[in-house]
Amino acid sequence: MSAQTSRPAPAPGPRYEAPALTDTLAAVSRRIEVALAEIGTLLQTVAGAQDATHTTLDVDLLGELTTRARNHGKRFRPTMAHWAYVGAGGGSATSTRGLGVADPRNADLVTIGAALELLHLFALIQDDVMDRSDTRRGQPTLHVVCRDRHLELDGLGDATLFGDSVAVLAGDLALAEAGGLAAQCPGAVRALWRLMIVELVEGQLLDLTHAASRSRDVETSRVIARLKSGRYTVTRPLQLGAAAAGASEELLHGLGTWGDLVGEVFAVRDDVLGAFGDPALTGKPAGDDLVRGKPTVLLSWAEDMVTGSARELLTRCDRGELDHAEVPGLQAALVAAGVLDRAESAIAATMTLASELLAGLGLRERARDELSEMAHTVAWRQS
Repeated sequence: MSAQTSRPAPAPGPRYEAPALTDTLAAVSRRIEVALAEIGTLLQTVAGAQDATHTTLDVDLLGELTTRARNHGKRFRPTMAHWAYVGAGGGSATSTRGLGVADPRNADLVTIGAALELLHLFALIQDDVMDRSDTRRGQPTLHVVCRDRHLELDGLGDATLFGDSVAVLAGDLALAEAGGLAAQCPGAVRALWRLMIVELVEGQLLDLTHAASRSRDVETSRVIARLKSGRYTVTRPLQLGAAAAGASEELLHGLGTWGDLVGEVFAVRDDVLGAFGDPALTGKPAGDDLVRGKPTVLLSWAEDMVTGSARELLTRCDRGELDHAEVPGLQAALVAAGVLDRAESAIAATMTLASELLAGLGLRERARDELSEMAHTVAWRQS
């Protein structure tokens, strides 16, 4: 019997290492800073002789954008994109351990993360103008800052229009730069980005028109919430991150379905916070949605559930006539009628469906667990 020939074990092939979330978010921040610096260079080129065009009411548009970009929130959208990218098999930009190798797709993740943050900045500035919000994250909104400066310096014309106009221009610049970043990504990412922008605009338009017409039907309110909030906050960032990793159509579809469920939860919680949120946590006045009579799912439910003398407060809300002193009364009426309990029950039921769906998507375990945790944070957040 011949002796067995000893053979060396085959060398393992290279593997991709999943990027750390902290690395992704740090890279996103750096990419935003680079984009803003490039805008600054372009502005200097366009301005030419700066001293010759100086006025007392000059606005440092780039400075305003930079300050607000740095005073960011939770980086929720890039985080969603990150975990979908990891779940779909995307790797890190660098490798320091074992046989891991750099994944060139990581650059697309960072680029789309920066684009999402700049898009969010645009959306916040736009929302503040359309909603006439005075504060954002505890600070004066851009249109208010510019309006007050116009008043302080006794500028010519309407100070409110001046403030709104500057804010619109700042938002335009953020949106254009976000689109420019997205255009650098692969075709599948660009197609999702384009769809997301159309959804966002349509959702904002429906929000405006239905508020103006005092429309109060649940299905339309859900569509508005899905398009203007859930899709660009949850669903599309998930799909953008997965698409950057080269995910299959099947996985993109599954993430879209799960994202819509979590997006619906996000929107209902938004409605709850807009009606009952603590201003110290939300950075907005108490009952802001009630004062503005927004066409939320919560108020659509209220149409069928609030009875008796409280109907008068609800009618004033519908007409946009409710003042802040009446907010506690309407809040109490919504609670007594069971509207708040209905919202909480809807959130819990949708979260159960979302959890079951997520388990079957075939994502990497770490990504699945992190997305589950994010969904729970969304569902029961306080700000």
